[in-house]
Amino acid sequence: MNPPEVVVYFDYVCPYCLLAEDVIETVAAEAGAAVRWRPYELRPHPNPTLRPEDDYLPRVWRDSVYPMAERLGVPIKLPTVSPQPYTHLPFEGALFAEQHGLAKEYHRAVLRAFFQHDLDIGRPDVLAEIAAEVGLDAGEFAAALAERRYAEQHRAAVAEARQAGVRAVPTIDIGPHRIEGVPNPDHLRKALS
Repeated sequence: MNPPEVVVYFDYVCPYCLLAEDVIETVAAEAGAAVRWRPYELRPHPNPTLRPEDDYLPRVWRDSVYPMAERLGVPIKLPTVSPQPYTHLPFEGALFAEQHGLAKEYHRAVLRAFFQHDLDIGRPDVLAEIAAEVGLDAGEFAAALAERRYAEQHRAAVAEARQAGVRAVPTIDIGPHRIEGVPNPDHLRKALS
């Protein structure tokens, strides 16, 4: 019997999604399970996005993100991009990457661009550079974003996540099991068995 698919709802501006990524991919690979990364925008346009100079982000990072990152051995820093970018364009780019067989590489690169290299992932030119780095045609990628070629498909995927009852990221669905937050590897293994 094949292992169930691991469906991960995430947002590119959630540090816990970067912290969870290696755990999820490693445990899924051990079990021979496929991982499918699905969009969930925490703050869709026109809702205001967070600002690193406000009190909330520095406090959460000090009390939770940095200690967890240290335990997991994941380099991460609070991005200075202010306000934080909307993520519909990075997600539309992800659909382009998926169509070209490079979704996993693109996801990793976008998360790292924001949380390790402090790049504004809401900018199409930054996303096109990331696309080129993972082996995608930057010109074709930029044209897809400019034309909003994947906007409707992205909106439908976000609506699907909301219908599935997703309210936080990362949310991990494995068959009937749901795990919210950065998962304990043993809980993931149990859900996969």
